[in-house]
Amino acid sequence: MDKIAVLIPCYNEACTIEKVVRDFAAALPEAVIYVYDNNSTDDTAAIAKAAGAVVRHEYQQGKGNVIRRMFREVDAECYIMVDGDDTYPADAAPAMAQKVLERKADMVVGDRLSSTYFEENKRPFHNMGNTLVRWAINTLFHTSIKDVMTGYRAFSYQFVKTFPVLSKGFEIETEMSIHAADKNMYVENVVIEYRDRPEGSKSKLNTCVDGIKVLVTIADLFRHYQPMAFFGAISAVLAALGIGFMIPVLIDYSHTGLVERFPTLIVCGFVLLTSIISCFSGMILQTMIHKNRQDFEMELHRAQDRWKREKGDI
Repeated sequence: MDKIAVLIPCYNEACTIEKVVRDFAAALPEAVIYVYDNNSTDDTAAIAKAAGAVVRHEYQQGKGNVIRRMFREVDAECYIMVDGDDTYPADAAPAMAQKVLERKADMVVGDRLSSTYFEENKRPFHNMGNTLVRWAINTLFHTSIKDVMTGYRAFSYQFVKTFPVLSKGFEIETEMSIHAADKNMYVENVVIEYRDRPEGSKSKLNTCVDGIKVLVTIADLFRHYQPMAFFGAISAVLAALGIGFMIPVLIDYSHTGLVERFPTLIVCGFVLLTSIISCFSGMILQTMIHKNRQDFEMELHRAQDRWKREKGDI
């Protein structure tokens, strides 16, 4: 088992990968640096290997697929995940690793948004998107993560080996943040200096397409992780509509003793029935989520035991 593993997912980063590998090797001389090449069409893999990295390949396209492979294959006490585009400073890595190794943090977030991100990033829609996603997650999941979509993070062994990677692409960072918030994992933030990509390096992130995917992921995970809130909101809206349209029917009935709008009454009845079903669906699913959280805590204990065996402590 490695003490510290630096994980670098890469796709066509020949312009910057050598500098990234050398910078992190200098900042963390005890670390093993892994570069996972994701079907690059340039010399990314060869350059990374020449710079001293352990180069491996993931042939399913997408950042989420690469991270899934990394988390399966690499065993370490502390993981540092960073992009290969040279936008994140290596000198922040020791502080992030220290929070995992000494303070027992499960995830450490490299917070760009509290420093230079909005000045350095030349893509205004990215700035707006990051702010929107951060607000949505912190509001919906009652957390205080400062930078939800940063690609610079540190993880504990327990986090990596119990995190079920479902995303295929750039939604992976959002999924990590929501998973940590939902499972009450210990998260810390480290403010980092962000710098924009150097000339000649191109972003693989499509602002509109990937932004929509991230928002859909948030809504989907909110439904999965907080079903009572999700289905309860639907139930409340349906109940309000059903009661609202039924009130005139009841008023007419109280005055005349007749139901003059049977279609409205029937539709309102079905809407209220759907509201009740939605409410009880949320309650049942919330009970299942509670059981899943109990099972997850037991899985954390098993991961801790595996970690101790790997280290030779037991």
